[in-house]
Amino acid sequence: MLESIYVKNLALIEECGIDFKEGLNILTGETGAGKSVLIGSVNLALGARADKDMIRTGAEDAFVSISFSESAKARTLLDSWDIPCDDGTIVISRKISATKNIFKINGEIANARQVKELAEYLIDIHGQHEHQSLLNNARQLEMLDAYGMEKIAPALEKCAESAGKLKALREELSSLSERQKGSDREIDLLSYEIKEIDDANLIPGEDEELEEKYKIMQAAGKNTELLNEALNCVSGDDSGDAGSLISRAIQSMNRVKSEDERITSALDKLSEAEELLGDFSLEISRYLSDTDFSEEEFKETEERLNLINTLKNRYGATVDEILKTRDEKENELLKLRDIDAYREKIKKECDEAEAVYAASARNLSKLRTEAAKRFSKELETELKELSFGTVAFNIEVIPDESKVSNLGFDSCEFMISVNLGEPLKPMKNVSSGGELSRIMLAIKTILAEKDDIDSLIFDEIDAGISGRTAWEVSGKLNRLSRKHQVIAITHLAQIAAMADAHFEIKKTSAEGKTVTNISMLDREGEIGELARLIGADEQSEASLTNAKELKDRADAEKKR
Repeated sequence: MLESIYVKNLALIEECGIDFKEGLNILTGETGAGKSVLIGSVNLALGARADKDMIRTGAEDAFVSISFSESAKARTLLDSWDIPCDDGTIVISRKISATKNIFKINGEIANARQVKELAEYLIDIHGQHEHQSLLNNARQLEMLDAYGMEKIAPALEKCAESAGKLKALREELSSLSERQKGSDREIDLLSYEIKEIDDANLIPGEDEELEEKYKIMQAAGKNTELLNEALNCVSGDDSGDAGSLISRAIQSMNRVKSEDERITSALDKLSEAEELLGDFSLEISRYLSDTDFSEEEFKETEERLNLINTLKNRYGATVDEILKTRDEKENELLKLRDIDAYREKIKKECDEAEAVYAASARNLSKLRTEAAKRFSKELETELKELSFGTVAFNIEVIPDESKVSNLGFDSCEFMISVNLGEPLKPMKNVSSGGELSRIMLAIKTILAEKDDIDSLIFDEIDAGISGRTAWEVSGKLNRLSRKHQVIAITHLAQIAAMADAHFEIKKTSAEGKTVTNISMLDREGEIGELARLIGADEQSEASLTNAKELKDRADAEKKR
């Protein structure tokens, strides 16, 4: 359910908010007061095209925020995007400036695509002139499919799958003749590439093992080099190593000791150092002899890795991908070496795919035809309740088996006769704007029974109607609002009288600027607004009495 709208600095709206109710929410006001701007703000929040001229004069940016109570499908979608919905409320906002637009869902930055996808689970908006879409055959087919969704949706999925396969095979078949022109050159290249991979004798996963082994050997080689350098410094063959120098120093000290015993202590310390160096040399020599490092093996590992990395640059990021590429190239090579046989193979597969597609498209067409009969009958009933007294309605499903499409090979035509004795004709040839508006209401009423979208918005659904027909539309909206939240803009008192919550939109001027304000009316306010809608320039006792009678009649209708 649409719980609230908050709008700031949009067109004539300086700042306003509405808390909507369950049931039928009616919005009325003088022409130009900003009724459609308010509904337009919902469209803006849900991803409609925005223009900087929409920003209120003098403001830097405009802001729209709408909140919904969550639905199960919407919650699942938000979870897939990792967007929180902790309190059961979904808030969608949009900030519009001269240079950029920022969408947010529950405080998280989002994009227009996400917002539009989410909106499909939350609200259905019938804007001004949308009833003209009824004249579009593609839109008519969408409506028929929506009506028969339970059976048609799985058939549509199968049809799309078979159509996709058929299209791919046809493309492959048409490309073969072009490929054959350069097949010799391509065969040579593929043969070379396959041989290059085969000569490497790759083993799946060996690149990871070799890289780990190389790191270990590289570290061991560096350590060995450093330890050998240290050992040479202590006990190398050079007379300048530490061991040789200390030995020479001891010899000199011994000569001095024969003359002077006072250096005995110093000589003992030097002898101890010589002994420690000997221990050090022995320990490092043992460590080096135990270290399993082969210069030859290290070089082989390095060369192997270089080869694999070269192949990775050409054929894939891992050995597994390289081997997969090799198999793909071999398949291509087999095709090219016997392209005529391959063409026959693809042609056979194409014929089989055509048969599968034809069967799935025929089944889809059959289901649509069955749904069209039911839909036509229900629409006739609904239209008769909307003052189409002698209406006849039929939905024609028109197959064209030469067409390959994800939607099957059907087109659709809504046929109608609004006068007794007249033949059925395409709706685009006979229906007026007011009739189209009522037909759309009838369709929305039927389709609303088949989906779980909580909120429906009708922007001037009453165009071109009056009198008794207005009461019929009013009753239809009332019945629809018993299962869905309905929000409607109207200029007809008969429809406004049926409101469960009535909002007045008023334009006022003060301090050199014009602003639009919105307020929810109490019963006295509703009667006053109904009197205005009836046509009373001034509220007299008679006009108020008429308005009260209208409201009482609507209240009685709602209790039925």
